[in-house]
Amino acid sequence: MQEFTIYHNPRCSKSRQALALLEQNGITPSVILYLQTPPSKNELNKLLTQLKLSAHDIIRTQEPEYNALKLSQDSTKATLLAAIISTPKLLQRPIVATQYAAVIARPPENILSLININGNPPLNGNPT
Repeated sequence: MQEFTIYHNPRCSKSRQALALLEQNGITPSVILYLQTPPSKNELNKLLTQLKLSAHDIIRTQEPEYNALKLSQDSTKATLLAAIISTPKLLQRPIVATQYAAVIARPPENILSLININGNPPLNGNPT
């Protein structure tokens, strides 16, 4: 079975729902409390490749730090990744990843497509 990792914030309801959905489908993921252990630049680059998104797409633009750091759609990838590393609450959450693919689990049901990609039919019977 493929290993799953969740970049998790236990204070976030969507993150808690995503973790519960994984567990309901028989998956015990590795849990990274990214606020305490921010992902490295290499980890973020791998996630971007797996997500098929830009660095700006994984930034929480509504956080006050986004404006305080003068970030924008035009900010460079290096600037955005450095901002996430120094201020991890800017990272979209939750992110669920396997070795080959990842999804932003907003809504948490996005995980179901990731489970199916990895050959694990969801146990809850919901088609994707």
